Amino acid sequence: MTRRARIETTFSDGETARQVARSLEPDNTTEMQTHVDGVCVITEVERETTGGLHATVDDYVVNLQVAAQLSAQDGAPSTTDTNHE
Repeated sequence: MTRRARIETTFSDGETARQVARSLEPDNTTEMQTHVDGVCVITEVERETTGGLHATVDDYVVNLQVAAQLSAQDGAPSTTDTNHE
């Protein structure tokens, strides 16, 4: 049975969303797909085990936070705090 997670992160504008998605791309594994929809970066992860899914999502969220902070002009996080499963 495959485990899945969908992570949607909203940014202030589409250019920031595209910049963050490009920053995350090198760290994506074959089990991950990331795309931009307007101002949202959407990443879907599939793993065979719950532990593997947890580890992958945990790593992704850390990378996402760094990419979002680096893309913000003032260094403050530029994401809204929403969680979708």
